[in-house]
Amino acid sequence: MSMDSVLPILDRIAILGGLTEAQLGQVFQRLRPISFDANQVVFEEGEAASYIYIVLEGAVKLVFDVYGEAHLKAVLTPGNCFGETSLIGIQPHSVTAITREPTELLVLSGDALNELLQEDKELFSMLVLNIARESCRRLFKTNEQLRTCLSHCPSSVADGILAY
Repeated sequence: MSMDSVLPILDRIAILGGLTEAQLGQVFQRLRPISFDANQVVFEEGEAASYIYIVLEGAVKLVFDVYGEAHLKAVLTPGNCFGETSLIGIQPHSVTAITREPTELLVLSGDALNELLQEDKELFSMLVLNIARESCRRLFKTNEQLRTCLSHCPSSVADGILAY
């Protein structure tokens, strides 16, 4: 795996936006490839987060459990990133990630992220700021979806959801 072959993917990832080529190189040095067969679990809902995942090839579906029934949240394809919010927020994963087909991922471990904190605070700060922005974008989208769902629910159901 060379940086030149991966750079077109890295350039599409929101959490890496605004990084210089040298900074992308520092991140690239810490990425590790990982391969999965089709229908393999990458991580399960409720597990502790250890990595930021980047889809290099293939596809990953994110599903969450509602009363024992799996619901599809998203399908991620090359250039998509996931797991970053749980890792930075020190929260368990809120979904289960399952490959749809043979899939190649790049992972950035929490330990590698901590190395960046020690070695290059500016790069670490940019990554965390980009992760925060991406999390806010996703939260905004989720709130829009929740608003749509709540418009079809009795007010008694909405009251419990809205009180946070």
